[in-house]
Amino acid sequence: MDSFLIKGGVPLHGEVAISGAKNAVLPIMAATLLTPEPCVIRRVPKLSDVRFMGQILAWLGAKVSLEGDTVRIECRKVKGQADYDLVRKMRGSICIMGPLLGRLRKARVSLPGGCIIGARPVNLHLKGFEALGAKITITGGYVEASAKRLSGSAMFLGGRSGSTVLGTANVMMAATLAEGITVIESAACEPEVVDLANFLNAMGAKISGAGSPTVTITGVKALHGADHEVIPDRIETATYAIAAAATNGEVTLKGARADHLHAVVDKLREAGVLVERCGPDLKVRRHGRLKSADVTTLPYSGFPTDVQAQMMALMTLTPGISIITERIFESRFMHVSELARLGADIEIEGPSAIVKGGKPLSGAPVMASDLRASAALVIAGLAARGTTQVNRVYHIDRGYENIDGKLRQLGARIQRIEES
Repeated sequence: MDSFLIKGGVPLHGEVAISGAKNAVLPIMAATLLTPEPCVIRRVPKLSDVRFMGQILAWLGAKVSLEGDTVRIECRKVKGQADYDLVRKMRGSICIMGPLLGRLRKARVSLPGGCIIGARPVNLHLKGFEALGAKITITGGYVEASAKRLSGSAMFLGGRSGSTVLGTANVMMAATLAEGITVIESAACEPEVVDLANFLNAMGAKISGAGSPTVTITGVKALHGADHEVIPDRIETATYAIAAAATNGEVTLKGARADHLHAVVDKLREAGVLVERCGPDLKVRRHGRLKSADVTTLPYSGFPTDVQAQMMALMTLTPGISIITERIFESRFMHVSELARLGADIEIEGPSAIVKGGKPLSGAPVMASDLRASAALVIAGLAARGTTQVNRVYHIDRGYENIDGKLRQLGARIQRIEES
C-alpha cells in the first residue's frame, strides 16, 4: 500500500484548483440509471471512489467513458443486482438502490463498505423506500427491494444524528419516477443534495425545496439525458484552507464556494485565520497568532463532521485548550492516537476531544484509519518538524484528487512511496 513521506516545516504558498465534490458526483453518477438516454457529467474528480462507481455502473450494464474531467454514461439496459465485490469497497454505492428501484421497481444491493467511522445504518433509506410502497428484505448480506408500483407519500427521514444525506438522495431518486407526490420531512440540506436535485430536474424531474428540511417530488413518467457540472468540493476546500493556516502560509483556493462553508470560515476566523473572498476564489492566511476554538459537528449548515479531524490537527498547533465535540459519528476520533504519535496532547471524554495545543509536533510514522483522518495526518505532517510517513493513503485517494501533487504545487515537500 502506498504511503506519503512528508518533510514538514514549509509554509504553503500559491494557488490550488478545487476539484468537483466527491459527495455530489457519486449520487449524480448513480442517478444516470434512471434514464436510458446518455448523460454528461463535468468537473468529475479523479478519485478511487469515482472509479469504483463507474465499475459498478458498468457491471449493471451502463456504458461509461471518461475523458479528462468529463464522464459520459448511457444506461440503455440495466440489471437490478449489484456485485458484492464492488459494492463492499464504498459506502456511497448504496445510492444505486434508489434509481434501480425507481426504474426497474426492484433492486438487490449488497450492504456497503467504506470508512470505519462508526455505525452508519441504512435503515432510513429503507424506511423511505417502504413509504413509497416497496417491500424490503435483508438476506445473505444483501438488501432487496421490490414493488409493483411506487406511490408518492409523506415521510420523515430524521435519525438519531439528524437527517441522512445519502438516504435523502436515495429516496429522492426513487421518488422521481413514483406516481403522485412525495414529501420528505427532515431532509438533508447539504449542497450535495441540492446539486443532485438540480441534475435530476435537468433530466426532467420535478423537485422543489432542495436545500431545506422539506423536499417535494412530483413523480414523472420518464426522465431524459442531461448535461451537468458538479459543484466544487467544500471538504477539499476546507482541508487546503486549514493546511495553509497550519503551515503559516498563504493559499488561494480557485473556484471555491464560500457560501457552502459558512461554519468552517467562521471557525477559522475565530482561530485567527484570515479568509478573504476574491470573486469565485478564497484567499487564506494567518492573521496574527492562532487562537483556540471549540468546535461541535452538526448537520449542514453546521460544522461538517468531514472537517473535524483536520480542524483538530490545527488546534494541536494552537496555544490553549480547544474542545472538539463529535455529534454525527460515534467513532470518529481514530486519528487521535496517531496525532499523539506526532506529539499532540489530546484526551477523549465521551463525544469530546480536549486538545491542549501549542506544543511543537515532530515527525513520526503514522497510520491512516479513514479518509478525513488521512487528511488530518497530512496537515499535521506538513506542520511538524522532521519527517512524517503517512501509511495506508489509499483512504485519502478515495476523496482527494492528486493531493500530493497539489501540495507540491504549493511548495510542500511530500512524495508518494508506491508499494506493490
